[in-house]
Amino acid sequence: MPVINHFGQPIGEPLTGWTARPRPARIMLPGDYCRLEPLEPARHRQALYDAYYSVPHTEEWTYLPVERPADQRGFQALLEGLAGSEDQHMAVIDKASGEAVGSAAFMRIQPVHGVAELGWINWSLRMQRQRTGTEAIYLMLRYLFDDLGYRRCEWKCDSLNAPSRAAALRYGFQYEGCFRQAIVTKGRNRDTAWFALLDSEWPAVRQALAQWLAPENFDEQGQQRHRLQALMP
Repeated sequence: MPVINHFGQPIGEPLTGWTARPRPARIMLPGDYCRLEPLEPARHRQALYDAYYSVPHTEEWTYLPVERPADQRGFQALLEGLAGSEDQHMAVIDKASGEAVGSAAFMRIQPVHGVAELGWINWSLRMQRQRTGTEAIYLMLRYLFDDLGYRRCEWKCDSLNAPSRAAALRYGFQYEGCFRQAIVTKGRNRDTAWFALLDSEWPAVRQALAQWLAPENFDEQGQQRHRLQALMP
């Protein structure tokens, strides 16, 4: 129920004791299948280059803000730009190999509102059909909500990016609508689909993600016993 102020107007409920939250720090987030660590071009460039350039095509870059650079020099410049931005870019390190196999970022961080976005998600083919991708998102969400106390996490993507839309729903985000003609990217129009996960929704989503990632959810061949969607509230 909305609160009614002394003018008779409905207003939002007061947040007693609310204070601005800390920004995500440059720390490692350890998991069972992977870990996340702050992106460092000198440290992660070669492994990420090998992972992203292991295939000749660039379809995994279609919906990213930039195309895949043509060579190592261009890729180095891209990583340096990401690492030096205000966003907190993280490298995903596969625990089995110890190599960087993907990256993601905390973006548009607004500590005063307790809001941040998960974006620039760039999983290489070495992460597909592996548990590392789901665990990486789980680690980022757990850090944002449980450790930092954020109220809201956003996920935005090109409205035509069906895999990203499906991933957002799979991870427990709720669809909130489409911003038409939101931006121009790569010389073309982008309508942006918005998804979000709230702190009140997080406990149930956290339980579902933890259940899915648990070793007992996978058989001897590594096949999942229960789909994540079936565990979600």
